[in-house]
Amino acid sequence: MKNIFKHIKFIPLVCLLLVSCEGLDQAPEDRFTDFNYWTSTDKAQLMLNTAYSQMQTSQYFFYNEGLSDNAYNGRGDNAGAASIAAGLYDPSLGRLKSEWNDRYRGIKSCNVLLENIDKVPNADPAVIARMKAEARFLRAFQHFQLTTWFGAIPLLEKDPSLAEATTIGRTSHAEVVQFVLNELDAIMPALQKNDQLGDKEKGRITMGAAAALKARVLLYEGRWAEVIEVTQKFMAMAYGQYSLFPSYEGLFQQQNEFSSEDILSLQYVPIDRRWNEFIDMAPISAGSRLNALAPTQELVDSYLMLNGKKINETGSGYNENNPYVNRDPRLTYTVVYDQYNWKEANGSSHIIYIKPGSSPTNFRPDEYAAGSSSTPTGYFTRKYYDVNHEADLNSGLNLMLFRYADILLMYAEAKNELSQMNSTVWDQTIRVLRSRAGFTDAGALAYNSALGQAGLKEVIRNERRVEFGMEGLRIFDIRRWKIAENVLNGYAHGAKFGISSIDNGYLRVNLRSFDPEKHYLWPIPRDERLINTNLSQNPNW
Repeated sequence: MKNIFKHIKFIPLVCLLLVSCEGLDQAPEDRFTDFNYWTSTDKAQLMLNTAYSQMQTSQYFFYNEGLSDNAYNGRGDNAGAASIAAGLYDPSLGRLKSEWNDRYRGIKSCNVLLENIDKVPNADPAVIARMKAEARFLRAFQHFQLTTWFGAIPLLEKDPSLAEATTIGRTSHAEVVQFVLNELDAIMPALQKNDQLGDKEKGRITMGAAAALKARVLLYEGRWAEVIEVTQKFMAMAYGQYSLFPSYEGLFQQQNEFSSEDILSLQYVPIDRRWNEFIDMAPISAGSRLNALAPTQELVDSYLMLNGKKINETGSGYNENNPYVNRDPRLTYTVVYDQYNWKEANGSSHIIYIKPGSSPTNFRPDEYAAGSSSTPTGYFTRKYYDVNHEADLNSGLNLMLFRYADILLMYAEAKNELSQMNSTVWDQTIRVLRSRAGFTDAGALAYNSALGQAGLKEVIRNERRVEFGMEGLRIFDIRRWKIAENVLNGYAHGAKFGISSIDNGYLRVNLRSFDPEKHYLWPIPRDERLINTNLSQNPNW
């Protein structure tokens, strides 16, 4: 992690977490134990660093898009994206087990720290209080992720014994949610605001991060009045100083990390900690080896025209034969399409030829061809491409988990759900986001009360989709809106490179299936239930 985590080191957890010291007269000197580890704040920080590192993975960040209607995992089954999106999985799927185990490892790290940090001698009480607050945030975050996927889960407020771990039952979703909210309220006073951090502390969990997580939990629960309360305070700068970064394109570039919009990120540094998903996402001519995650036509179609109209709306000006002109600029900053002008850091650029037969030379690495290493949908990804990448597209670019745009859209959605949307709220939220994106036409920027609550709901939901395209949030939105059975049943499509008699020529790339009677909750992993027979299974699994 950068700054305070720049030279991140992790303690050998197998030594600290698994060694039993019962019955010993003295601690062994050749390995860490609870007796000899907690001797300094620096060692406690190493343990906290470990918990930070377990918060999320870059693979989940990107391939969660493949679980939704925004993208297709067409090579392999990365993070279970192909299996889950197609509805072809059961409790033995590896993603389920890894999600469960990874997050409980993170919870264990937090509980071990919380149960031992007071042993550190001569420590500054304020420093210890802040570290405890950060650990409690991370523990709350992990529980929230687990209950979002699995519903009722074991709630671990302390590190369990082996006997407890193999017999513990599931705590209801409502109780887990309330635990998370209580934790966030409790820790906020001990956390600093973002404008109180020194340069070397950037990236730490702040009061704003805790408030953003609280808002997201409330959003997912549909507790609209409480969402408004938290987001209004956020917008009034009660939790720190935040604002939209002026450039949507620049927001995802390395030189603008820790911008005014960044509330909390997964943080990386070259060499010390990196991610390399773009080796399987970028155009082949830009240095990737193949394409394993490709945006869908459904995502591309969701971007409005510059006049604010949907592409299928009368008067939009949309030309199916020239589909990428006069579109929401966020499309170009997110998705790579045929004839895309691909730019690099040194000022060089080249055209990406994707339509079959479009390349002016015999060099055709990006052209669509069924079964090839190129994109299966006719699209590649641009957002989060690091122009300063290392070999094999390895990157140290931070990946934002919470950003200020989300606060604005949470506020807009909650106000509309309570029939409180008006021109003032619109101008504070949708208008400023579209202005930042590059819209100038009054048709796109002006509030239209004639849409009514239902029409505005669709506008706000689509705004979330295009604002956060390829950032891993879409799957959570379609699940909480209970529209997954509508958008994840039937074919996901690609560009118009197919046979005209089938779906008007738009490629059929993947047949999806979503059963609302079972798929809104993931099944408890099979191996976990073999170990612990007290873990009940979710309905219809």
